Amino acid sequence: MKYQDNIQQVAALQPDYLGFIFYDKSARHFNSIIPNLPESIKRVGIFVNANLDEVIEKIKTHNLQAVQLHGDESAEYCEALKKRHSEFISESHHENLKQVLIDKTIEIIKVFSIKKEFNFDVLKPYEAVCDYFLFDTKGKLPGGNGYTFDWNVLKNYPSTKPFFLSGGIGLEEVENLKQFQQSKASKYCYAIDVNSRFEIEPGLKNIELLKKFKQNFSFRSR
Repeated sequence: MKYQDNIQQVAALQPDYLGFIFYDKSARHFNSIIPNLPESIKRVGIFVNANLDEVIEKIKTHNLQAVQLHGDESAEYCEALKKRHSEFISESHHENLKQVLIDKTIEIIKVFSIKKEFNFDVLKPYEAVCDYFLFDTKGKLPGGNGYTFDWNVLKNYPSTKPFFLSGGIGLEEVENLKQFQQSKASKYCYAIDVNSRFEIEPGLKNIELLKKFKQNFSFRSR
């Protein structure tokens, strides 16, 4: 999301999350102010190997409720982020800032890229320090590549950690999503993440396509 009017239009469709990319090499890089959003919508900051100070600054500036880590961030990085955020909250209390503007916790969503196979052992160190995993398509870019991976890989998902399904999901995948939702692979699927296949240009969402998607597919996590 990049443009104020477009953000408001997407927000009117009542998604659970809205993502804002804070990665200056991305065509979707967000460098504006997030407009007022309904409390039901969580603001997600998307980062790629960012310095912790930068992440905390963006959380504070934009009142983010979640961060999505798309780079090579380690489990130690995620743990340090949780700690730094807790310290920030403690300082905010001390300074008597208006707590209505500050969430007490930050959700950490760690992204892992998949193509035809995946070694799920890499998830183990992240189990205790992340709230969700997100499975995206492995490609040239850290997200937004525009095509899906083989969801059957997730049949071997060994964790009970809820995950986001992402990677090139568009209107054409509605029937496949319905089948996926009935499969063993979807048992811990918490949310569907859509992006590039619903864009007019990078960062500008096609509202009519999103409406059609919402009309044709209703996701319910188990």
